[in-house]
Amino acid sequence: MCIVEVKQKTGLKVFVQPKASKTKIVSIHDDMVKLAVAAPPVDGKANKEVIAFFARLLQVKKSDLVIASGAHSRRKVLVSDLFDRDMLRQKLSDYIGTK
Repeated sequence: MCIVEVKQKTGLKVFVQPKASKTKIVSIHDDMVKLAVAAPPVDGKANKEVIAFFARLLQVKKSDLVIASGAHSRRKVLVSDLFDRDMLRQKLSDYIGTK
């Protein structure tokens, strides 16, 4: 699945598609959450939008999420100390199920 363990933290593998009309989860693609992002990939704007989106979805502060890998790539891994595999899976299922 798109949920991984990174340095004893739970992480989420994300594939980012920048310059979309709206920031939203599009699908699960290649074992990653495919996220359309409205921000362009310039000056970290897309990364900030990725963090803001998942902070809202997971109901955590933006400062609680970190891009552990892929800061300059479309393929990213987000991690946090505040969620575990089950909570992350439930939040994603709830979001995807309502779309």
